[in-house]
Amino acid sequence: MLSNVEMEHTPIQHDEQPVIVVEGLVAAYGDNVILENVTFEVRRGEIFIILGGSGCGKSTLLKYMIGLYRTSAGRVAINGMDVMSADDKAMKKIRRSIGVLFQSGALIGSMTLAKNVSLPLLEYRELSPEFRRLLINMKLGMVNLAGYDQHYPAELSGGMKKRAGLARAMVMDPTILFFDEPSAGLDPVTSAELYAMIRSINENLGTTMVIVTHDLDLIFSIAHRVIMLDRDERGIIAEGHPKDLQQKSSDSRVFNFFNRKF
Repeated sequence: MLSNVEMEHTPIQHDEQPVIVVEGLVAAYGDNVILENVTFEVRRGEIFIILGGSGCGKSTLLKYMIGLYRTSAGRVAINGMDVMSADDKAMKKIRRSIGVLFQSGALIGSMTLAKNVSLPLLEYRELSPEFRRLLINMKLGMVNLAGYDQHYPAELSGGMKKRAGLARAMVMDPTILFFDEPSAGLDPVTSAELYAMIRSINENLGTTMVIVTHDLDLIFSIAHRVIMLDRDERGIIAEGHPKDLQQKSSDSRVFNFFNRKF
């Protein structure tokens, strides 16, 4: 695997206008409060990473951000639209502007890759079969899966499944992509290839990306900015560029995490 120095993503200037705003969010399962008073913004065109140890609420926060969970306290807005109060019509509009790559890839095993990738198109767009096939093949080509459109998920490696899931997440040309632990279950070489692909999509298309992970190699290689969650604090304990947090944080939890001192 490439070293952190070789893969480090140099910060670039981004549009300061936030495309995602989270204010005072409370995340809970029944009476069990996981996160409280979580507030942050994601800027247009940046790779924003949500990190922290196991059980700190990273994936839970992502599910609130994309509207899978609703909260009675706090606000999540995507492109100015409030996810928490959105009705079905508004949520459809929000979902047309985002794509999600879940941890497992979430492919349907009984469907070919072409059919898996086509699902958002069938839900949200009226396209001719010919144009739909063209679009599907283009997206599969973007993730180096050209020619695999008639393969089934069981015929693919773990890394190929992740890339197929990414093709489906991208098929609607979203302005924002969400990733839940994208490198989970992958070997180091395959992980590095996926990191490079994510970074290339961001740089070439300007897609805003929100990534949930605790993978330091991924964090150092592509992040523009991160927030770190802590289970005991039930919220954010650090925010900034990962190199700054690694070198300058006075919080021992943050310093130890970024310097692998466990």
